[in-house]
Amino acid sequence: MAAKVLVVEDEAAISQLLDYNLGAEGFEVVIVEDGDEALLAIEENDPDIVLLDWMLPNVSGVEICRRLRAREATRALPVIMLTARGEEEDRLRGLDTGADDYVTKPFSMSELVARIRAVLRRSNPAIAGDVASFGDITLDRNTMRVRRGDRDIKLGPTEFRLLDVLLQRPGRVYSREQLLDRVWGQDIYVEARTVDVHIGRLRKALKRKGEVDPIRTVRSAGYAFDETYTG
Repeated sequence: MAAKVLVVEDEAAISQLLDYNLGAEGFEVVIVEDGDEALLAIEENDPDIVLLDWMLPNVSGVEICRRLRAREATRALPVIMLTARGEEEDRLRGLDTGADDYVTKPFSMSELVARIRAVLRRSNPAIAGDVASFGDITLDRNTMRVRRGDRDIKLGPTEFRLLDVLLQRPGRVYSREQLLDRVWGQDIYVEARTVDVHIGRLRKALKRKGEVDPIRTVRSAGYAFDETYTG
């Protein structure tokens, strides 16, 4: 499952460069141009990491970072600041607001990609690597195989992607709309009810008689991989 990167950058040349190169590295990229858009885009797109320009129209990147850290839902969302400011005092100020890393323009694209992967490995190892696991369930993205304990689980491609999303953040409740976006994509129209059908198939594949159901249904909210699940 590709990590989703939200780029908040008002310079078109830089945002286009990031869109092309990060896409080529296998990331899913969402671009917005100012701070007001950024807050809305985070709510709508549920990114895995944010690349945040320091100098933005309307609301500065520093202020956006402060707001993200003040909210429970986005407190742990990884943020890398992008800025032309290179003085030590400015770097410390950016990190003091809660940014996970700080990259000065002009930057090397290979270095930026390495920094993104490093931050993702620290914050969310399940999405940064080839194998995701929790309890006795293991998902291998390279081989497209899933195991529970000592047995193989046969999943269709949609159920595989659903499990991949849920495994990345155990305990995180995803709405049907968020799962539609992550699993089917924004450009494909699928009814929200379809998520329920595929969750049902995933549950049936994962759970044998007497076994604990690792997927939690949250009434009127959506689904989560149970953070208390131990297998």
